[in-house]
This record gives sequence, structure tokens and C-alpha cells, in this order.
Amino acid sequence: MSDDLVPVPDAATLDRAALERVLARASELQAALGDAPEALSDVQLLDLGAEVGIAPEHLRQALAEERGRGLLPPEHGLAAALAGPQAVGAARVVPGTPSSVLAALDQTMQRDEVLVLKRRWPERLSWEAQRGFIGGLRRGFALSGRSYHLTDASEVGASVAAVDATRVHVRLVATFAETRGRRLGLVAGLFGVYLLSAVALRLMGFPPEVCALPGSVLGVITFVAVRRAYRGMLARAHVALEQALDRLEYGEARKSPAAALLDAFAPPKR
Repeated sequence: MSDDLVPVPDAATLDRAALERVLARASELQAALGDAPEALSDVQLLDLGAEVGIAPEHLRQALAEERGRGLLPPEHGLAAALAGPQAVGAARVVPGTPSSVLAALDQTMQRDEVLVLKRRWPERLSWEAQRGFIGGLRRGFALSGRSYHLTDASEVGASVAAVDATRVHVRLVATFAETRGRRLGLVAGLFGVYLLSAVALRLMGFPPEVCALPGSVLGVITFVAVRRAYRGMLARAHVALEQALDRLEYGEARKSPAAALLDAFAPPKR
């Protein structure tokens, strides 16, 4: 044997990128042969991860995040292109159990966001804006010293999935489909008014460019203003969702005297 030859180590190692490529290729080959399992249980997946050196806590968190996906599918269509998406979401892993996290979220949404419980499932809750005199009074006085950016949502939903005994993956989604529809309807109605005004001016003998220009300019200004306002509302709602997750992760902020007074108007628990 030549002295220039380098001996191959008995146990070759793979870096992270190579390991990902090997696993992906092995999965492709197994699927091509038709012997890939249709589904794996959590225990089987944890065993498989242990064989390739993936820590169980990382797999459990990935599982929880996967089960929380799908609440914000890609949105297509004219309304989304003109105004923006109909929903915003936020997700995070926070300390607690599914029941304790849902209870804390329920308290936050009802007390701090002027929402009331709408539906309840084992691992999911949804809320809607509190209507009527009391809801308007709470929003109007804003005794907590903050604005309520989720009350325009037709529904705010929370889903939880346990990562382990002490951590939970939480996903919050606020849906504004009705609000978006109303605002686009307003724009369409104003465009109709501008069109009728142009027709009236034309019947009065004004030249076409004079008839079309005011309505076109006002229509574009109206559309841009409504679109900007709607997207600003979505951005503020997203911040409100992140703040709700902050409270879960870092604990409740100290309550002000005004906020304590606000609790007197809170709806009774269901």
C-alpha cells in the first residue's frame, strides 16, 4: 500500500446538512418503493428521532407546532389582492399546560380585549367582540389605558398542543373577513357614486375628461386610504396577539387602578 493513501476511519460522521440530505433521500427512496408507512405515531417518531440523534424535546415541540399549522392557509382572490389577508396569527411555545394556558387566555381576552367566549373545544377556544351597551361602554371609556385592537375581528381563536409536561405550543388567529368585506363594499359604493356623478356631469354638457377626472382621483384616494387603514388594523391586531402571548410567557403585568375598575364591567365567566 502506498504511503500517500489516507486510511478511511471506521466510523464516518455526518454534519447536520449531510444528515438532512440523507434522511430526505431515504424518505424519497422508501416512498418510491411503495413501502412508506402512511402515518407514524408519536412513539414511533420519537424512536426514529432517537436512532438519528434528535433530542425528544425538539421532536415534541416540532410535533406540537405541526399540529398548530393550517389555521392560516394561503389566501387568493380579488379581496385579498385589493385589501390584504382576512386574518393574522401568532404562535409561540409558552410554559404551562393546555388547560392552564387556555384559562389564562380566556381571562386575557375577556378582561383586556373586551371579548366574550364564543365556542369551546377541548384544545381550542374562540371569542367574539362583546356587543351591547356594556361592551360599548368598556371600549368607549378605555379604562385600561390601552386600545382594543381585536374587537373588529369576527372571531379570535386559540389552539394549544402540549410539547411536554411543562410547555405548550399556542397559536392565536384573529379573523377580519366581515370587516374587510364592509370596507371593500364601502369603496365599491363610493366608486358607484363617483360614476353617477360623472354621468350627471356629462349629461350637463361637460367634456369627458372633466367628467372622469374628479371621480377617478377621488376613487383612487378612497381606495388607498381604506386599504392603508385596513392593513394598519391588521398590524395592530397582530401586535395585540403577540402581547397576549407575552403575558403567557413572561407573566401578567402589574394591574393599574383603572384596569381594576375595568374588571367591574367584565362579563361573568361561562
